[in-house]
Amino acid sequence: MELWYTEKQTESYGITAKIKETYVHEKTEFQELAMIETEEFGTMLVLDGMVMTTDKDEFVYHEMVAHPVLFTHPNPKHVLIVGGGDGGVVREVMKHPKVEKAVLVDIDGKVIEYSKKYLPQIACELDNPRVEVIVNDGFMHIHDHKDTYDVIMVDSTEPVGPAANLFTRGFYQGIYEALKADGLFVAQTDNPWFKAELIASVNRDVREVFPIVRVYGANVPTYPSGLWTFTVGSKTYDPLEVDEASIPEIATKYYTPRLHKAAFALPKFVEDLIK
Repeated sequence: MELWYTEKQTESYGITAKIKETYVHEKTEFQELAMIETEEFGTMLVLDGMVMTTDKDEFVYHEMVAHPVLFTHPNPKHVLIVGGGDGGVVREVMKHPKVEKAVLVDIDGKVIEYSKKYLPQIACELDNPRVEVIVNDGFMHIHDHKDTYDVIMVDSTEPVGPAANLFTRGFYQGIYEALKADGLFVAQTDNPWFKAELIASVNRDVREVFPIVRVYGANVPTYPSGLWTFTVGSKTYDPLEVDEASIPEIATKYYTPRLHKAAFALPKFVEDLIK
């Protein structure tokens, strides 16, 4: 008998993957969590019926959360990752020697636990001495840490369940206050095919708080539509003013110095969302 996992990305559209094995399927304190082995994408982390990451394409998302902002800030010593319990963003942050400390705050400790067990190549830097892992509410952590971080990265699920508060103007204001005087942040902001209104509303909210706002994209095959967006809010530094020649080559599979600015060249229908 064949077993298939299907994510309904809308009421009338979804993606499906053939399952080889189910490692974990349980209801945590905060969400439904599954770790499954698929034929096409390897091990897959699923939260509340949504694909979070897979062995095969995880590098795209994690590199594109971390590197554009870290190469925009000239001296990112202190970094906060909100969410991201799988550890992929932390792994990419650790490739930057200027980072003295990275703090990961995820509300669900089970995500961290099972990622270490079933996604070791993604979670491989969670025990790095430069990393502090905190199981707590990222919204409250930001509220309690004013003027603390050079860079904040919001690696959240879609705006449902425990992540709903991470897509509000109040959250972006809290991020602004948690950043140092020249800090910047990035958040994943979903896809323009099915969540156009979300991208537009996030852009409006961030523009009310930050003087510099930029949106960029990447191709993540297992995310709805494959086209994914990220929104940057910055107090001082503009990612479009970074000198590509100054960006060092690091061990990546998607991000490159040439891609740094190219990722901000959006299709017109996406540009129209953020005018």
